[in-house]
Amino acid sequence: MSEKQKNATAYWKENLKYLVILLAIWFIVSFGCGILFREALNEIRLGGFKLGFWFAQQGSIYVFVILIFVYVRLMNKLDKKYGYDE
Repeated sequence: MSEKQKNATAYWKENLKYLVILLAIWFIVSFGCGILFREALNEIRLGGFKLGFWFAQQGSIYVFVILIFVYVRLMNKLDKKYGYDE
């Protein structure tokens, strides 16, 4: 295997690691906070709304958008690390 192929394999392994971590965070926030932990979170209020309801309606969307920006930042660093930036 050439050096270029080794770099590409390492790049994609690291990329998939980031994807799995970020999607797990989104799953925990959207499914966990919006459905599983809703009862416990509903004891807390945010802007007059129960926190469980807020996560189910808006919180998971905000977290998803934040994770998109985190992913872009991580990929820019990864591109520079492996020399794929232009």
